Amino acid sequence: MDKNKKAIVAFSGGLDTTFCCLWLKKQGYSVITLTVDTGGFTKQNLKKIAGQSKLVGAIKHYSVSATQELYDKIGTYIIKGNILRGGIYPLCAGPERLIIAEKLVEIAVNEKALTVVHGSTGAGNDQIRFDVFLKVLDPNLDILAPIRDLGINREEEIKVLQQYKIPIPSVSKSYSVNKGLLGITIGGKETKSSWESPPDNMYPGITPIENTPNTPKEIILSFQNGIPVALNRKKMEGVAVIKLLTRIGGKYGVGKNIHLGNTIFGIKGRVAFAASAMTILIRAHHELEKLVLSKWQLFWKGQLGEVYGNFLHEAFYYDPVMKNIEAFIDNSQKYVTGDVKVKLNKGNIIVVGVKSPFSLMDTKVAVYGEENLLWTGQDAKGFAKVYGLSSMISSKVQRGIIQ
Repeated sequence: MDKNKKAIVAFSGGLDTTFCCLWLKKQGYSVITLTVDTGGFTKQNLKKIAGQSKLVGAIKHYSVSATQELYDKIGTYIIKGNILRGGIYPLCAGPERLIIAEKLVEIAVNEKALTVVHGSTGAGNDQIRFDVFLKVLDPNLDILAPIRDLGINREEEIKVLQQYKIPIPSVSKSYSVNKGLLGITIGGKETKSSWESPPDNMYPGITPIENTPNTPKEIILSFQNGIPVALNRKKMEGVAVIKLLTRIGGKYGVGKNIHLGNTIFGIKGRVAFAASAMTILIRAHHELEKLVLSKWQLFWKGQLGEVYGNFLHEAFYYDPVMKNIEAFIDNSQKYVTGDVKVKLNKGNIIVVGVKSPFSLMDTKVAVYGEENLLWTGQDAKGFAKVYGLSSMISSKVQRGIIQ
């Protein structure tokens, strides 16, 4: 078999990647499908996807579990970096493309194939992510993106699949849904404008606010060196914490939102998402940091965290500066250990308490208010005089008192 005509397809079993396989076979390629599970598939889902692979005539199908890898490589840094793009979006989907790209290259090497394929359109960020990641990982690979390269739309794809009598989920006709450990993103007819929003039934696992319990839910999250290690005092690994928090948060309507921001192309884009666990974890983690980190640690970590999140989102993961920033983030987490008490109520996340053995709010030394053991009233008076000197001098100059 000519390895140049062997193609490895990142395969979800949905409309776009199913069409890609049919088109590749028509071009004379031997198709091998690869499904990378980053926490969004059930065993039944994976079984159906494998069946879909057979229907499209793939000569081989790989199913790879990468949930733990996604958490270790990406999820932990989103939490430690308090990364919320646009102040709300915890990067649910984009970073998954990095993991998928790495697995595509691995399988291509194993199969001695020179062509890898993804189902991205020509409109979004994913096409850039896949192309950049794949070229960095293996510059010799030929990258195909049939949906983008052909300029085909969903209606045309559906017609082709109907001709081959290949079934597809009905939701694919109007929406593109990506589900993984970190959350769910939804793109569709409503997100193409800035006014409408997808219906409630497009947010799997999120209870509509009006149907959530009337009694708030209080939980305790425990962190060690910036990483979640327990929920309600029960020790568990980070992936397990996220899975359980997703169910709890979803019941109380937490983590559902729509992010409007700049795409890699520099134009405005909009995506709906549901990320109960990550939204709760980031909120709790940040509050713990405010207790244990100094003023300037918080400031610089906030700056670098935003840079890291932007680069992660915009396909610069392999730039050397990312490892430099990770080193800073990791070092900053040395004392980010403690418990955070969180209340969930009608879609809201309220941090009601936080404690740590490394707390900088030590009541034995100082109490914010009228009492403290660190200085006297006269000390404070002198400090205020010196502290305000630069502002006082500037004010006098601007008012013309000093010529």
